[in-house]
Amino acid sequence: MSSLYDRYGRKIDYLRISVTDRCNLRCIYCMPEWGIIPRSPQEILSFEEIERIAKESTNLGMNKIRVTGGEPLIRRELAKLIRNLSKIEGISDLSMTTNGTLLKDYAQELRNSGLNRVNISLDTLNEEKYKFITRSGKLGETLRGIDEALQAGLSPVKINVVVMRGINDDEIVDFIKLTYDKPLSVRFIEFMPMGSKVFRDEERFIPAWEIKAHCQRFAQIEPFIDSSLTGLDQADSLPGNGPARYYRIRGALGAVGFISPLSSPFCSSCNRLRLISDGRLSPCLYSQYQIDLKRSLRQGASSEEIRNLIRLAISNKPKEHHYQSVAGQVMSQIGG
Repeated sequence: MSSLYDRYGRKIDYLRISVTDRCNLRCIYCMPEWGIIPRSPQEILSFEEIERIAKESTNLGMNKIRVTGGEPLIRRELAKLIRNLSKIEGISDLSMTTNGTLLKDYAQELRNSGLNRVNISLDTLNEEKYKFITRSGKLGETLRGIDEALQAGLSPVKINVVVMRGINDDEIVDFIKLTYDKPLSVRFIEFMPMGSKVFRDEERFIPAWEIKAHCQRFAQIEPFIDSSLTGLDQADSLPGNGPARYYRIRGALGAVGFISPLSSPFCSSCNRLRLISDGRLSPCLYSQYQIDLKRSLRQGASSEEIRNLIRLAISNKPKEHHYQSVAGQVMSQIGG
């Protein structure tokens, strides 16, 4: 199987697929309080269309797929899509990002269908603060979802924590403690100023180096080394497709990661494309350049034509992101 490279020499082997723009939460940095006008069923890709794009992508050399939303688990019969994606020859890693509220009901079915691992968004361990951040959620549902994911054998289970000054930065140590007794990977992510103007306040931003320094005041952290992964001895050796740098507290079962899209951008090693739920293919989360694959599919495009459009997206992948250009967009609608 061939490999795909963009014009800057980056190997592109990872496709993020948004299956819906809908969500059952209204997180303050992701969606307006009043929600969004959701796309109609006719506007979003069918499972069959998603599977075809995935097949053409793997034919070009991609081997990693992540299913996202909105909240992917509110898409009916999602396990069916996971099962069909897992059968595509060439896919070596199939994962999902979710808010975890529905995972308690679907974790085992997803694992049985071929899902390898899961990322769960969780920004606080405080019930009242959870209600504030999500505007509607119940913390207990997500915590049960995490336990069910572990029980089902999804591995690794990663917890994504967007750190916001004055909101949840006082809980960094509480999240670190989660890694002691459970094999969880807690990833602290810099707050990205998108969505609501209220929460684009620069004072909310905390750079990853400051978060890491806070962790080091609590406990000694050391680079994560997975002995099962031969030839890897750096802090990014935890299985996955993303930009996190991983560390472990001595004696802990899990790991701690830091993701710095703003203070230390990882664009030079970006390996992904994004398929938005309405069928647009984007070479970067912050890119306004998009290719309408849905229209081409529904007009009867051949396999080679679809592959050429994917190649075109890769050729237009920017050298680096320009997040200011999409600062007002709703994250759930672009499959963040």
